Amino acid sequence: MTAPTVVALLSQTAKLDFLRPMLEAANPSLDVVIWPDPRCFEAEVAVCWNSPPGVYAKMPRLRLVHSIAAGVDNVVAGQDVSALPVCRVVDPMLAEGMLQFVLWGVLHFHRKLDQAMASQRIQEWKRPRQTPASSCRVGLMGMGELGGHIAKRLPSLGYPVSGWARTPREIPGMTMFSGEESYDAFLAQTDVLVCLLPLTAQTRGILGERTFSALPQGAALIHCGRGEHLVEDDLVAALGSGQLRGAIVDVFEQEPLPADHPLWTTPGLVVTPHMATMATYDVVVQQVVRNIGQMHEGAPYFNQVDMARGY
Repeated sequence: MTAPTVVALLSQTAKLDFLRPMLEAANPSLDVVIWPDPRCFEAEVAVCWNSPPGVYAKMPRLRLVHSIAAGVDNVVAGQDVSALPVCRVVDPMLAEGMLQFVLWGVLHFHRKLDQAMASQRIQEWKRPRQTPASSCRVGLMGMGELGGHIAKRLPSLGYPVSGWARTPREIPGMTMFSGEESYDAFLAQTDVLVCLLPLTAQTRGILGERTFSALPQGAALIHCGRGEHLVEDDLVAALGSGQLRGAIVDVFEQEPLPADHPLWTTPGLVVTPHMATMATYDVVVQQVVRNIGQMHEGAPYFNQVDMARGY
């Protein structure tokens, strides 16, 4: 009789125990254990979100690391994965969820809801001047699956949309910029900057003073990329000086954001708890179980991350 495959649910911040019955129902041959159960160190598969530091090095039988989300940065941070395949979850509905979140953010600034909410706090009836969508220029940083989906939809609502990516590409209906040489030109014609970049050595800290100062004064930021993209002190300074009129930040270097963190109370900043979009749990389970099957068959993994590129 074949021994069950031990799967460890690893997270230092999230409760993943709800996945246990779902995984075991999808594949009864799985033996699912939950951190910090010592049996995690016997696992062949790690299903993760914000893994405990250095944990993979203590798992001698580990053959596969699988994120429960589209991103893997908090799954590989502080870990040695040089000899391990790392996979992520790709849910077709992720792109639609991100579109909805970004559209809400664009409307928040375009329709001047930030100003209306500020007036409410001081009980002042002050109607902000409304402008057409054509006057609100949206700039997308990151033109992968999520950014590409947004790029196809926002222009139909009247917003001028441009994009910036690491490498040149053409997307119908929008102006594209690529590489460092066109970065300032892209920022100079952006009223609402949307960050959807993957986290790489080149993009770490990209949302800082250098980027904010190149935007038109009074521009706004919607940050749904990775927490490590953001230089938090530079954002606070840009909001305080008026260089940025406001920001919506959904991802943070430290999550959950500590209760005493200054970003909670920074004027002009909307904090959301990493909710822009997420894979459904059924999709997570299906893709993890499918890749466990690939592991046993020695077949190529689905949605394996190119660690040299970081995504």
